Amino acid sequence: MAYNPVISLLIFFALALLLFLFFRPSKGWFWLIKNSSKSNEKVVIEDILKFLYHSEDADKSVSIIDITRTLKEREDYIISAIDRMLEYELISLEGDNVRLPKSGSDYALRIVRAHRLWEKFLAEKTGFNEAEWHWRAEAKEHELSHDDTDNLAARLGNPQFDPHGDPIPTRTGKIADIKGTALSEIPVMTIGRIVHIKDKPDIIYKQILAENIHIGSHIRVVDKSRERIVFHSDGESFTLAPIVAGNITVSVLKKDVVYEENIARLSMLEEDESAKIIGIAKDMRGDSRRRLLDLGFVKGADVQIDLLNPLKDPKAFLIKGTSIALRENQASKILIKRENHGS
Repeated sequence: MAYNPVISLLIFFALALLLFLFFRPSKGWFWLIKNSSKSNEKVVIEDILKFLYHSEDADKSVSIIDITRTLKEREDYIISAIDRMLEYELISLEGDNVRLPKSGSDYALRIVRAHRLWEKFLAEKTGFNEAEWHWRAEAKEHELSHDDTDNLAARLGNPQFDPHGDPIPTRTGKIADIKGTALSEIPVMTIGRIVHIKDKPDIIYKQILAENIHIGSHIRVVDKSRERIVFHSDGESFTLAPIVAGNITVSVLKKDVVYEENIARLSMLEEDESAKIIGIAKDMRGDSRRRLLDLGFVKGADVQIDLLNPLKDPKAFLIKGTSIALRENQASKILIKRENHGS
């Protein structure tokens, strides 16, 4: 085959282009792969620190085997990250147990702070569903620098608690106490207010969300046994297994607090009923809350059903002379007091 200088030149330029794309400073494939590896190691290290922090907070000892079983990462990634953490003195080993020294605990608190502040941001400033807050914050917590986190805290007014009622660490690591009792430990006929809902484990948290149970709701425990906890809240009756009720923290209210049996959610209003708005549930936040207020769903306003959808959702409500259509999940966030219930 005869030598063709044009083909040789084309091959040379093709190879040169591939080498350029591969080794291009900062943006080449080689550097992207290398930086991605570093980024992945950082994420694994931070996930391990957070897991250890929550375990020690719950007074649980953790071994390397516990870490590899719990984290959803390749085992070799985790072992490599643990070796690096020992090198940086972010962890220590005491026999089979992995411990957090102050340096590791301080680092973990920074991640927890970023996570909970981002959940607060998602709740207050976006329209994302409550079930999405945790996993979105899980991804974002690794991206926020110290300055980013401080700026976010300032933008949100330096809140003490996230949307689940978990305390948000300050920049210096101080944490407010959660004052309350597990719902599973509350005596029958006790009146209280939900102040905290654990978002772990996921299966229990999703069950609580599915039941439409939210922070800020007033409850009254009406029945209790080894198999179930029954309580009333916002005009509904809820039945939970004790293991689920144990993930809900309640602040017990004074005995002289009047518990309004007639309080309900707007989504429960019947066609022949009228009611007064008494407020918007505390789990409705940010722009969504302001929109409902702008539409006239303010305390003291009279409301009734104006038009029923054959499919039941949405419904049109008559408020201040205007017919407003709301979906059931929106109407469930508006608290009412029935005026002619049962008549």
